[in-house]
Amino acid sequence: MAGFVQIIEFTTTRFDEGDKLVQEYRAKTKGKSTAGRGMTLRDRDNPNRYYNVVEFPSYEDAMRNSEMPETQELASKLNELTDGPPTFHNCDLVRLEEG
Repeated sequence: MAGFVQIIEFTTTRFDEGDKLVQEYRAKTKGKSTAGRGMTLRDRDNPNRYYNVVEFPSYEDAMRNSEMPETQELASKLNELTDGPPTFHNCDLVRLEEG
């Protein structure tokens, strides 16, 4: 099974502002972005900690997406809203089970 998942861990007290930027980015890059399914998780034990989990067809697709000017601009804006730099976890998809 091929696939790549990136988990971006960050803390913020300004989630709603960042979420608005992400929704604008998704609309602007629809059809151009190589990202597949994504989800945002909030840590129940630390409500200011979040995880973005994004699937890509491959690591190479993820890197192409990361290099897009729109992605670079979004990352810069989001960094201004977080309590520190995000932590990136780059994972090869080994198994996917649904249902």
